[in-house]
Amino acid sequence: MGAILTVQSDAGRRRIEELLQQHEEHVLKRWLEIAATTPGGHADRGDMTVRLTEIYQALRQSFIGSGDTSDLRGLLAELSRSRARQGFAPTETANVVFGLKQAVFELIEGDGDTEALKGFVWFSRTIDDLGLFTFESYATAREKIILDQAEQLLELSTPVVKLWEGIVAVPLIGTLDSARTQVVMEKLLQTLVETGSEHAVIDITGVPAVDTQVAQHLLKTVVAARLMGAECVISGIRPQIAHTIVTLGIEFGDIVTKASLSDALAYMLRQSGVQVVKGRGTRVTVRTEEGD
Repeated sequence: MGAILTVQSDAGRRRIEELLQQHEEHVLKRWLEIAATTPGGHADRGDMTVRLTEIYQALRQSFIGSGDTSDLRGLLAELSRSRARQGFAPTETANVVFGLKQAVFELIEGDGDTEALKGFVWFSRTIDDLGLFTFESYATAREKIILDQAEQLLELSTPVVKLWEGIVAVPLIGTLDSARTQVVMEKLLQTLVETGSEHAVIDITGVPAVDTQVAQHLLKTVVAARLMGAECVISGIRPQIAHTIVTLGIEFGDIVTKASLSDALAYMLRQSGVQVVKGRGTRVTVRTEEGD
């Protein structure tokens, strides 16, 4: 009995393969129509036609060849990545693949081929597996896109600006965690190398709270800058933060701290041998040690 079922299954599979070859143009056309009516099917029709045609050909090759589906899965993974970048949902992407089942079933139903109907069970299971693979590929691609975007936002939210010749500043806004500390270190050290600066201001005015962990991150950044030969000042120590630091018993050691970025800049200018003399009105005179 088992042998009979196997023979019937093999015959049905061969019939499906024959139909896919004989009615390729019709099946592809119908598949594209179904894909266009699924949610998210408003993708570029020309691009979708090319992709579905390639997937169809790779599917047929996997049937008549040695069963290798690497090319087919590669095309499906690329389809998933493309639609993930375009903002489609994973179910919308998988439904595009599942649409091939409907196109083939309509062909079999219209033909009334009993052997093909028997083989459709196998074909349906195959397409289901490919659809699930597409779903998983989409999730992987989307996760990578989100991680890349998070890194880009992290880069944008941690600028290093030049305040004066030999003085740079890192204005921090938001929570300072381990990942962001690493970015701060890398960008600060790179800027110190590029500009040859010997002074750096780490401004935490935009940091909502300072706890022991944040303090440790700040100390690591200061130590890293010192190893590059730069002196660091931490500015933005508001009354609330000062109270928290004292309450937690956090020690900044010999690190200079200032209440505001302007105070830190004035301190750094003095350390650089520059005097800022406030005159009448808004006039400010800058003098170097040589009296220029």
